Amino acid sequence: MFAQLDKIVGPGAVLASNTSSLSVTEIGVHTSRPGKVVGMHFFNPAPVLRLVEIVRTVVTEPDVIADVTGFAERLGKTPVVIGDRAGFIANALLFGYLNHAVRMFEQRYATREDLDAAMRLGCGYPMGPLALLDLIGLDTAYEILESMYRQSRNRLHAPVPLLKQMITAGLLGRKSGRGFYTYEGPDSPVVVDSAPGVAPVDPGEVRAVRAVGVIGTGTMATGIAEVFAKRGYDVVLRARTTEKAEAAVARIAKSVNRAVSKGKLSESDGAAALARTAPVAGFDALSGVDLVVEAVAEDLAVKQEVFAALDAVAKPGAILATTTSSLPVIECAAATERPGDVVGLHFFNPAPVMKLVEVVRTVATAPDVVATAHAVCAAIGKHPVHCGDRAGFIVNALLFPYLNDAVKMLEAHYAQAADIDIAMKVGCGLPMGPFELLDVVGLDVSLAIQRTLFNEFREEGFAPAPLLEHLVTAGRLGRKTGKGFADYTAQ
Repeated sequence: MFAQLDKIVGPGAVLASNTSSLSVTEIGVHTSRPGKVVGMHFFNPAPVLRLVEIVRTVVTEPDVIADVTGFAERLGKTPVVIGDRAGFIANALLFGYLNHAVRMFEQRYATREDLDAAMRLGCGYPMGPLALLDLIGLDTAYEILESMYRQSRNRLHAPVPLLKQMITAGLLGRKSGRGFYTYEGPDSPVVVDSAPGVAPVDPGEVRAVRAVGVIGTGTMATGIAEVFAKRGYDVVLRARTTEKAEAAVARIAKSVNRAVSKGKLSESDGAAALARTAPVAGFDALSGVDLVVEAVAEDLAVKQEVFAALDAVAKPGAILATTTSSLPVIECAAATERPGDVVGLHFFNPAPVMKLVEVVRTVATAPDVVATAHAVCAAIGKHPVHCGDRAGFIVNALLFPYLNDAVKMLEAHYAQAADIDIAMKVGCGLPMGPFELLDVVGLDVSLAIQRTLFNEFREEGFAPAPLLEHLVTAGRLGRKTGKGFADYTAQ
């Protein structure tokens, strides 16, 4: 088509391709004007989405880039200028994440509903990965991944076999009426089937939970204690000293009183929640609770010490839960004589606000413990999603490789951090760009999670980006130190 256009239009005309993954350079060489060939990748639906990726090749003339960029701005779009490589910014980062989600589903690690809910509720994404693939079209996604893999040779870009199988069966997503979900008809957004992709949690007997213990005094511990107290549970908050426990309860009181002042909680309910919360210093005070939630530092040795102490005092049948976001739950269970009673309950921060809880079962967790954890989450107004005990669970295992890929993209001088952030926020509707998010999370925390993922899966693509390691070594940890990928000291 470009070869034909080249013969028709005037010599000064610019030829632009809307390709989302093909090489603009290969398109341009089929003309007599490769210097005037450029990528102009709009996002769908074009009248609504503001991002346009302006793709320059090694021979595109600088004034052509300037003219096309200005033209995009006059259209009311937000242009970012990048080099010519498969996937450009948005798709290169997005489709690795989508492919990883399909792999999780293919391995029956989590249901399609739980995968989608985890990313919507845990990260604030507008759509879950499998619902998004249905919207894009599985055949389109497959071609983009193939194009990326041919260029990158990154195994994480190799399309998951399930995609090819579904395409062969005609399950292309919304446009065919069926993909990961089944719809009312072709091109309909209305999901009509309710059968989950893998077996749901066993709805068998659940254990009675009336009193809850929370161990820790940090933001996560106090937030979890507040959630349970406001929902009518008796809460025992354990700290190393009585003074620390009382200080933690004081912070809960401040949060509860703030909710009362804003009209989110009645004065009587707030007072009742605080009356149900008892600060303690010893483990013995946890002997009568039905569920203990550990929320201490992300240090395996510290957690194992806590679980060993709990094992000595907790009553028979009490459920012992850890809020770890990346450490093996089974390692905590191994510190006890009751591994069947141990489960992961990964709350998201801030716990009183975030709806998601990842319920993590180990190979030893008893079915009624999983069922009870599910029921308790529902009772406190949270949305439980279920997964097995492996690094990152659902959210971090999908989120941090994407963030790591963004750092590698910056490291390769392919695009600036600000442009990458703009591409993912404006083009994909994400609440934060990858570098904004990394600075909020903390680069040291992010590096630790990425190392955990790499050590568990041994995927070359999961190896932490050297730039991330260098910034941590230099003490640039993000907002908490004033400098990370951005400099906050001058703001």
